[in-house]
Amino acid sequence: MSDGTLTHTQRALLELRQKILNGSIPGGTRLYEVALAEDLQISRTPVRAALSQLAEEALLERGKGGGFVVRSFALADVVDTIDLRGVLEGTAARYAAERGVSAEGLAGAEKALLEIDRLLQRETVDMDAYSALNTQFHAVLADLSGSITLKREIERITALPFASPSAFLEDHNRLDALARTLGAAQAQHRAIIEAIAGRESGRAEALAREHARAARRNVEFLLSQETVLREGLSSLALLTG
Repeated sequence: MSDGTLTHTQRALLELRQKILNGSIPGGTRLYEVALAEDLQISRTPVRAALSQLAEEALLERGKGGGFVVRSFALADVVDTIDLRGVLEGTAARYAAERGVSAEGLAGAEKALLEIDRLLQRETVDMDAYSALNTQFHAVLADLSGSITLKREIERITALPFASPSAFLEDHNRLDALARTLGAAQAQHRAIIEAIAGRESGRAEALAREHARAARRNVEFLLSQETVLREGLSSLALLTG
């Protein structure tokens, strides 16, 4: 995010993601860079970058002959995966609080939180950097559980469409809303770690589940046809659960 406007890549990403989610581009459709670039009236380079990002989000899969194909899934599946991630991360937080974590483990969590704090103190936020740090924090949370099995299942679920803790990009035209969203998410991060450090297992689990629940509310808002029709791309919210 630099001057509050969307880059071509960001605009392509938002528009393509929305069309995939609302069914305008159905599952099984093969996407072609040239046609998409003409439709969006931009060059092929940002389209290629957007397609790669959507593949990382598990909305697209690479076709046998090259290019990308839209994955088939239902909205209910998207919501279920977010809920399931919340259950798993809640369990991770509970395990960490119950079993106790080392000073080194807490230091790793605090380091991730401080880096996010520094990022949020800037006049403009580098969203790529934020996404990476947010994902890092959630990986640290999984590590704190001390359970290899649980960590493996969290990694598996976050590879599904929209289950990642950093699945969406904010509309950069709404900087105040972005700041509030990121600030609230960071406050939840800190509360989770404080509960773990205080050996408050029930609170740690509840906070982690609520953190993911906020992400679910965002995706439901994102897919509200009435909101999208009324506000267009400015209605898109950041999923930071």
